[in-house]
Amino acid sequence: MKYCSNCGKELIKMIPEGDSVERFVCTHCNTIHYQNPKIIVGTIPIYENQILLCKRGIEPQYGKWTIPAGFLELGERVEEGAIRETKEEANANVKIIKLQTVYSIPKISQVYLLFLAKLLDLNFLPGHETLETVLFPENQIPWEEIAFTAVKYALKTYLEDKKNNRLEITHIGFYPQHI
Repeated sequence: MKYCSNCGKELIKMIPEGDSVERFVCTHCNTIHYQNPKIIVGTIPIYENQILLCKRGIEPQYGKWTIPAGFLELGERVEEGAIRETKEEANANVKIIKLQTVYSIPKISQVYLLFLAKLLDLNFLPGHETLETVLFPENQIPWEEIAFTAVKYALKTYLEDKKNNRLEITHIGFYPQHI
């Protein structure tokens, strides 16, 4: 940030009085410009013993597999955003079961909220950012081709929970995660 969005004057970086974090501050109109993490929402769509994955048609990680997920929009509830992203990326209809994973990546200011979801029908197909959509049996997930650590963590913890009959747990992870 270089200029104040309120008055157009140059900003300085400082710790405002009563705060503990360095922020961009306008010394002309005293506006404090807060920068907050980006929230990513998505689903792990399940159907019987299969998980719907999407092959990415955009960077980053073009051609790698992921779950349907993306950035939360302003004014949107996290569950609504997860359902919207699932529809946009896989044209899939889902019902949220529970929050599965909260995963933080402070270095790039991202927080993932990933939900376990029931795939309501088999009428899915790639969206405009997706090359391919496939229902993978749980024992055939292409682990070496999974795009993001948060997704790998969410999938692994879901499968571990299912194996141990612990589906009520929500996992909280962070990057770097050794999985």
